Amino acid sequence: MSQTPVTEVAAAVLTEPDGRVLLAQRPAGKPYAGYWEFPGGKVEPGESREAALARELHEELGIVVTRACRWITRVFEYPHATVRLNFFRVFEWQGTPHPHEGQLFSWQLPDAVEVTPLLPANFPIVKALTLPSVLGISHAESLGVDSFLARLDVALANGLRLIQLRDKTLPDEARLRLARETVRRAHLHGARVLVNGPPDLARAAGADGVHLDSSAAAKLTARPDSEWVGVSCHDSTELAHAAALGVDFALLSPVLPTLTHPGAATLGWETFSALAAASPIPLYGLGGLGRDDVALAQSHGAHGVALLRGAWT
Repeated sequence: MSQTPVTEVAAAVLTEPDGRVLLAQRPAGKPYAGYWEFPGGKVEPGESREAALARELHEELGIVVTRACRWITRVFEYPHATVRLNFFRVFEWQGTPHPHEGQLFSWQLPDAVEVTPLLPANFPIVKALTLPSVLGISHAESLGVDSFLARLDVALANGLRLIQLRDKTLPDEARLRLARETVRRAHLHGARVLVNGPPDLARAAGADGVHLDSSAAAKLTARPDSEWVGVSCHDSTELAHAAALGVDFALLSPVLPTLTHPGAATLGWETFSALAAASPIPLYGLGGLGRDDVALAQSHGAHGVALLRGAWT
C-alpha cells in the first residue's frame, strides 16, 4: 500500500513587538476558501524551507525577511491533502506587508483572535503563541517562602507571565499554601501558574494547569484534564511521548552546563536545534541560560527560556 504523499509547507508567524501576528484569508477557488491561516506556501522541489519562506513572503506580502527562526513542525491531514507545516517565527523584515495576490490580511492578538473561521490546523498554533518567551520555575525551598514571594512580586511587575510552581520538598500543607498565594499574586498580573505535581493539587490551588516531570509523564497514556499542560524532557524519546500526550509545551534540558550540575552531559545547541525543528510542540530551553538568552534560544528553534534562579534575581 502506497503512503499518502506529504506536502511540505513553510508557514510564517509574523510577529509585531506588541505580540500581534499576521493572519491571511484563503482566497476563493482554493480548499477551505474564506478560512484564516498563517501566510506561507509550498516548498518547491530542491528548495530549502528557509528559501521557500523568504520567497513566499516576498511574493504574497512584498517583504524581505531579515530575522526568521524555526519554531515547530506539525503534520495535519486534511480531506484533500496531508501537509507538514514547518512554522517559522518571523521577527524582523523590510517593507510593509501588503497583499500581492488579492488576499485579506489581519493583525491579531493570539489570545483574542477576532477573525473567523480559523483553519483547523491553526487552533493549537494560536494557543501556543499565547505562551510568553520566559518561564520562571519557583525556588522557594532555597530562598525561603517569604523571600520567594517578595521576588515573585518583583518578577511579575517586570513582566513575568508564566510560572511553574515546583518546590516538591515542602510539606504538603505548606506547598498548597504557597501554590495558592503564588496563583493569587500571579493572577493579579494576568500571569499563569502551572503546578509541578498531581492535578488535584493544581485544582486545589486554583492554578491554570499542571507541569509533569519526565517520570510522571512516562506513566501516562493520555493528557491530564487541565487547560495547560507542560512536560520536562531530556531527549527525543521523552519529547515524542509528550507530543503524543498532546501537551502544550515542553522544557528541554540541560542545554548548557549549569552551576548545580558541573560536568554533567548537556544537549548543546546543535542537538537542541534538531529536536526543536522536529517538535510539534513549543520548547523552552533550560539549563545554563539567562534572560538575555531569549533571542539566542529562539534562533535555535526554542519558544523561549525557562529559568530557575535567573527568574528571581
